Amino acid sequence: MTTMQTHTLAAPGADLVYDVREPLSPADGRALLMIGQPMTAVGFDALAANFTDRTVVTYDPRGLGRSVRADGRSDNTPQQQAADLHLLIEALGAGPVDVFGSSGGAVTALELVATHPGDVVTLVAHEPPINAVLPDAAGAERARAAFHEAYQANGFGAGMAAFIAMTSWQGEFTDAYFAQPAADPAMLGMPTDDDGTRDDPLLSKHSWAISDYRPDKGRLNAASTRIVIAVGEESAGTYTARTAVATAALLGQQATVFPSHHGGFLGGQSGYAGKPEEFAARLREVLTAG
Repeated sequence: MTTMQTHTLAAPGADLVYDVREPLSPADGRALLMIGQPMTAVGFDALAANFTDRTVVTYDPRGLGRSVRADGRSDNTPQQQAADLHLLIEALGAGPVDVFGSSGGAVTALELVATHPGDVVTLVAHEPPINAVLPDAAGAERARAAFHEAYQANGFGAGMAAFIAMTSWQGEFTDAYFAQPAADPAMLGMPTDDDGTRDDPLLSKHSWAISDYRPDKGRLNAASTRIVIAVGEESAGTYTARTAVATAALLGQQATVFPSHHGGFLGGQSGYAGKPEEFAARLREVLTAG
């Protein structure tokens, strides 16, 4: 059993909302921080439910979900979000934490370790989408531009269909990828109507700084933090699996295999369910191995 309290941290230019799940009988005194991008805290509900023996902290990145920003900006950068996380860890007052970072949250977590290594004991970075580590980085950037253009031209459904086509493609982004017909949103259960909005954090350019991130190999390898780059067993050959494997290689390691896919920790309510119990067991194993 756990209790959960929601707090708000006044950071420069934003109010960061975060949730703290406290175990009634803690077995591990170190907090586990779970972070995503553009996913908010709610995406970690199923995973957190499997860690009732330790404090689990989740949060909404600035400008997303409950965390309202007042800095006049709409871009999401690893540097700003890492600075936010540093303030959040300080506010927790619990000393260094363990971090599980998913997707863009994994990129932010790498920047956090590079700039504030004393904040994190162990980082598990699950499938960070980093173009620069790929041999076909230019192709990945072109594929990203294609789903952005589909979004700009025809709205969310078209953009999301093109995004799914990119992230499910096997192997490098060759001419064969760009020669295929545009993905049909209706075939993927996506809306075909255009609501006119163009501010989606995934499909707009607001989060391009995440996939444009360049990991600092020297600072990361020099950090006191134990860094584990994770990849889903069902993701093999896809974009984020390849970026995970390449990021691990950059740091002189092999990617650690986790159950399921890119959202392997998600519960059934997400529409993209993974295997949260198995995923949690693997995460616990990796966290306790260091």
